[in-house]
Amino acid sequence: MTSPRPEQATRGRVLIVDDDRALGDTLAEELSNDGFEAVAVAESREAARRLEQDFDAVVTDLRMPAVDGLELLALSRNVAPDRPVIVMTAFSAVDTAIESIRQGAYHYLTKPFGVDELTLFLGRALAEANLRREAAALRRALREGTSFTSVVGQSDAMRAACSLAARVADASTPVLLLGETGTGKGLIAHSLHAQSRRAARPFVTINCAAVPDQLLETELFGHVRGAFTGATAHRVGLLEEADGGTLFLDEIGEMPMPLQAKLLDVLERGVVRAIGSNKEKTLDVRIVAATHRDVRRQAAAGEFREDLLFRLDVVTITIPPLRDRRDDLPELVAHFLGLARRKHDQSPVRRIPPPVFDRLMRHDWPGNVRELANVVERLVVLGAAEAASAEDLPEGFGTGGSASPGFSGGVLPLQDMERRYARWALGQLGGRKMATAEKLEIDRKTLARLLGEPGRTEPPPSVRRRDPT
Repeated sequence: MTSPRPEQATRGRVLIVDDDRALGDTLAEELSNDGFEAVAVAESREAARRLEQDFDAVVTDLRMPAVDGLELLALSRNVAPDRPVIVMTAFSAVDTAIESIRQGAYHYLTKPFGVDELTLFLGRALAEANLRREAAALRRALREGTSFTSVVGQSDAMRAACSLAARVADASTPVLLLGETGTGKGLIAHSLHAQSRRAARPFVTINCAAVPDQLLETELFGHVRGAFTGATAHRVGLLEEADGGTLFLDEIGEMPMPLQAKLLDVLERGVVRAIGSNKEKTLDVRIVAATHRDVRRQAAAGEFREDLLFRLDVVTITIPPLRDRRDDLPELVAHFLGLARRKHDQSPVRRIPPPVFDRLMRHDWPGNVRELANVVERLVVLGAAEAASAEDLPEGFGTGGSASPGFSGGVLPLQDMERRYARWALGQLGGRKMATAEKLEIDRKTLARLLGEPGRTEPPPSVRRRDPT
């Protein structure tokens, strides 16, 4: 069996339980090739013991000696209630599989099935579990009397984005979230749902870039039995699953043009029709879409439907990249350090010393907040002392890129160079804006303009509204 190298990020740790050792090993190998860290166990009693370990998901056969799949499901839910469990069964045991769904299984697959199908459901299950954890964190923050902005940072740009999100949370109008990968668009989307009157209804998410084009339509709209080869049963689409709640369309810039037309029809008429069906169903779904792409440029180039963009672009919120809000780093580092210490409670690491934090400040963070979380966890996992060591950072981390403002790559407009120099100076001075403004011999308002932060009297440039009419 192959598995991803330890230094590579995985899509999640998966425990596979099947008394057919050959099948279990095959599934583990195929999932490992798809980016998961998969472990196959053929003896169900051993699997029961391993449920205490840090697995993100469980895939188990139903009929096994000693401990069957339903018992493993109950044990897993007792140890980790939010951990998704997918059951595998022969066609003759479908009734038992349906019972497993009633008892909390995420999904069941009838043997034989394709590994692509298992991969798809695992991806969805882990994404939904992650969002549930984020929602729980948000609810805890709200119960404790803190604002959502205190979770993600207190920079002016983030406060402006979160302020607008709070203002439109209870509306039914679409929201378009723009920002680089890893900036936290999913968390903002979930906060929009959690703070709305739809909070008790489903929050359904799909990453349009992660699902093959030929499956994306089925995922969204569902299908009836016999709609196409292989459609052996009716399947409800995600649009219908989200009825009364919110559908989060992540990376909508990757959605194929023909499917954009069908989504536009749903937005305009408020109805959905499953593939192969003649019946339409009325829906009440709030659409939140997100992308790291410049969809306006895509629309101008004919790569994204302009009419769909108009429907989605009622309220737009831009999430700033981490490199443009370095003053949030102390709070974010402390937050992720706490999470990593709870996850790896045997690690001796308790603090990030100034030399290591200086390296964090110098880094450009192309992966944004997600990358920061991974780097802090790496420091905790590899650390051998109370203070994290710079030696445990990735090779070359925080030593280039931001060490100097850089003048290579051709002549830049003076205004762009001023902005680049201001961001570099802020990093050099540890994110201290007052000290940076003094060193640059400018006032705070000018520095804020150079850093791309919203002014105090003008609407934030990161936020744009469009009249829904």
